[in-house]
Amino acid sequence: MPFSPSALLSRAPSTLRYDFAASLVVFLVALPLCIGVAVASGVPAELGLITGIVGGIVTGLMRGSSLQVSGPAAGLTVLVLEAVQAFGLAVLGVIVLAAGLLQIAMGALKWGRWFRAISLSVVEGMLAGIGLIIVVGQVYAAAGLAAPASGLDKISGLPAAAVDALGDSTALASVAVAVATIVVMVGWRRMPGAARAVPGALVAVVLAAVATALLGLPVATVRVGAVLDAVHLPGTDALSALAEPAVIGTVLAFALIASAESLFSAAAVDRLHAGPRTSYDKELVAQGVGNTLCGVLGALPMTAVIVRSSANVQAGARTKASRVLHGVWLLLFAALLPATLTYVPLPALAGVLIHAGWKLIPFRGVVTLWRAHRGEALVLAATAVAIVTVNMFEGVLIGLALSIAKAAWDASHLRVESSEDESGTVHIRLSGNVTFLRLPKVLDALESLPRDRPVELDLSGIQLDHACRTALENWAERHSTAGPDAIRLHDLPERPGAERVRAPAG
Repeated sequence: MPFSPSALLSRAPSTLRYDFAASLVVFLVALPLCIGVAVASGVPAELGLITGIVGGIVTGLMRGSSLQVSGPAAGLTVLVLEAVQAFGLAVLGVIVLAAGLLQIAMGALKWGRWFRAISLSVVEGMLAGIGLIIVVGQVYAAAGLAAPASGLDKISGLPAAAVDALGDSTALASVAVAVATIVVMVGWRRMPGAARAVPGALVAVVLAAVATALLGLPVATVRVGAVLDAVHLPGTDALSALAEPAVIGTVLAFALIASAESLFSAAAVDRLHAGPRTSYDKELVAQGVGNTLCGVLGALPMTAVIVRSSANVQAGARTKASRVLHGVWLLLFAALLPATLTYVPLPALAGVLIHAGWKLIPFRGVVTLWRAHRGEALVLAATAVAIVTVNMFEGVLIGLALSIAKAAWDASHLRVESSEDESGTVHIRLSGNVTFLRLPKVLDALESLPRDRPVELDLSGIQLDHACRTALENWAERHSTAGPDAIRLHDLPERPGAERVRAPAG
């Protein structure tokens, strides 16, 4: 549904009031997350606001999904932090720019629908791995400590970090602020309905800021400057970094992960409302345009964010006007009230991100999946572990490879039926779709056949790949030497360009 001022005005009495109210709710949800994601990504807080503004106003105006909201996402913090540490802040903008252009190309080629074919276990494993790294990494931030670089080092360093924090009063005060923030966020869901209209994250951060100021707590606060000063257009040196293979790999990771997260979010949001369904290719283009502009401005990458999107739907939004207005409120805040961010304690933002990261880990889903589909549960767990132990991009590739291998294994169905007639001839029938993954089972079944009696092997109900066909032909040749009546093959599927191999029928 296209957005236009005249259409908006014509629906104003029945629609605008709902969208206006929803936009305020989404703004209040997005504000602490934009800042927190930026800080956790190792970039200035203003860049998170810029991405939120672009996601609301620019991407919000475009076609694709009507109610989902875009902005900086916790799911990309690990990848952004790795990129900033490896290549620098200047190159981050170029990476985001290139990833956005790649998204536009994929949408124009109508590849958006193919992201729906990605195994849900891989996506959930990706989010679980990201969530675990966020939680562990922000534990250090909550104590005011520097976190190690790798996921394994973050986990193994927790005991030493706990010892350091217990012996430092400043670290204990910082941890107390983070814990109190999490407690408020969790407890806020049990408040009466009218109170829950105010986002718990915002309430927790405001209370933490007030408590820090009144009690004079020795905790670090957000450092923020003018938003326009944070804008850095890509220079020649940064653009030349695109020739480096490592940078190209990071661009691919940004594009693929951001696209998958956005389109899976769109599918989830579509289940929450009865309005127009998402056009996946158009949504991919919209995300690409937003990321291209974010890259030009040197800001964070964006994705569609399920937390903001679900808040938008639950607040009663009817059209895309709500997400556009939320971007306008972020712009006004960044222009008029940026100094208020200096009162926000960093451990409070760490608490917000610990809560967000924890929600990315599908604990109940893993248990349910293990009971019904253990193979999918193993793919999920392996993807998460790979992301924690290796890195984001390679971890996702490992998850995709395991998912494809599992799908190939599941597609290989083999059934072996055996019987014996009065003359003593053994009749074996193989049926199904057999690939090389099932070859050991096929050969075990054939090698177990008796060698002192005639065997008739019926292959009319089987589909074979090259490896299995070759193995059956070799087996038939070996067993035909046992005697003229040792084995008979029926309907071995023909291989193009080759004659059927058959043992003598006697």
